[in-house]
Amino acid sequence: TSHCQNQDHPALTIQRMRFTGGDSSGEHVDGGGGGAVFVRGGRVKVLESTFTNNRCDPVGPDVGGGALRVLSQYDGLPVIVATSTFADNRCSNGGALSSIGVSWKVINSVFTGNLTTGDGANPARPGTPGGGNGGAIALDGNTYTLDVIGTSIAGNLADEGGGAIFFVSNDRTGHLRIDRSELRDNPSLGFETRGFPGIFYLGNGPIQVTDSVIR
Repeated sequence: TSHCQNQDHPALTIQRMRFTGGDSSGEHVDGGGGGAVFVRGGRVKVLESTFTNNRCDPVGPDVGGGALRVLSQYDGLPVIVATSTFADNRCSNGGALSSIGVSWKVINSVFTGNLTTGDGANPARPGTPGGGNGGAIALDGNTYTLDVIGTSIAGNLADEGGGAIFFVSNDRTGHLRIDRSELRDNPSLGFETRGFPGIFYLGNGPIQVTDSVIR
């Protein structure tokens, strides 16, 4: 293909594992991030696993994923995260999860106590190092989707935008869908989308919310 990383392998499945105390600070290959796990290419699934107290670089406009950073998934297929827990992870952006141009399905999972440490958002405001978006989840890129299903996102914090979720589709083709989930008490200290506490969203049409609580 025109992109050599668009391959269906390697296929990585993380199942019934616990990651704690990971630290990828200072690792800058492919932009860095991923305090516990960094993936580029192939396919990745996370099942019945726990990520606690992992971290990546504390500042920077693009670095992210205190627990998990994913780039370039095969044919645009989504990362699957199911029945997993993310607690007390931190990074400049995306305290728990982060990606660029990658779709996700997050199912029956829990996010709590994750936070950002960056300052100045993206692009970074003059005089700041940048970052601070997406207390639990920070996603950026063009055409991608995020499905949050049967999931609790509570007590996460962003210094800038999206205490729970930061979702920016640069070309406005991306979709954010929230189904049978609860998002509560996720402060965004900088900015968020009106009517959606803890979320900053730029995408194709409105956020699609079904049988969920966002407060």
